[in-house]
Amino acid sequence: MPRALLMSSSRKDSLGYLEHSRDQLYTILEGTSRKVLFIPYAAVSFSYDTYEELASAPFATVGADLVSIHRYRDPVAAVHDADIIAVGGGNSFALLSRLYEAELLSEIRDRVVNYDASYIGWSAGTNVATPSIRTTNDMPIVQPPTFSALSIVPFQINPHFVSGKPAGHNGESREERLAEFTAINPNEEVLALPEGSALYVTECQGEILGDRSALVFSNGADARRITVESPFNLSEISGRVV
Repeated sequence: MPRALLMSSSRKDSLGYLEHSRDQLYTILEGTSRKVLFIPYAAVSFSYDTYEELASAPFATVGADLVSIHRYRDPVAAVHDADIIAVGGGNSFALLSRLYEAELLSEIRDRVVNYDASYIGWSAGTNVATPSIRTTNDMPIVQPPTFSALSIVPFQINPHFVSGKPAGHNGESREERLAEFTAINPNEEVLALPEGSALYVTECQGEILGDRSALVFSNGADARRITVESPFNLSEISGRVV
């Protein structure tokens, strides 16, 4: 059964890159080898080398050694041998497309769900951990073969959730966008994660980490709140069978 840390964002407020996540990373890394295989495929405007350097530093502060998958001659074998798989943020469509191109999607899913590798994702890395990337906030700059993703958790997540509208903004709020999703997909719910928060998954249980509660959006109902450090069964949030 999966063990995963699905973070909303790489930053919280004015803190540095993954600085807010130190305690969250300790939680998922406890009892592991701390050898992290990093997948930087969501990067678009900077290189994989740059992304590896950026992500390595915060992992090093919790005693973890992070190496990017682009260093390996055989990426599939690298995933097969991985104890911890970390998937960084960026553009969800680019990430999913590259995972399909590299034939890594089923390999990651199998490694995490069936063989006890731990999964860490943030932003786009959290989006691809769900059944599909339909609730990403990103622009579809490329077209993946399908929107179907890893299904490490059985329901949709909306990272970077911000309530309401900025002053002067005349487009839809995030609440309105998620209401549209649940209206079109009435049998599915969406877990909205504010920046700085994370969903920690151990087998069939979930728990919100951080200091900001999460919200669950349903069709035709008020959003319900999941408070921090209040364990719940993942089946309490309706998802899609894939």
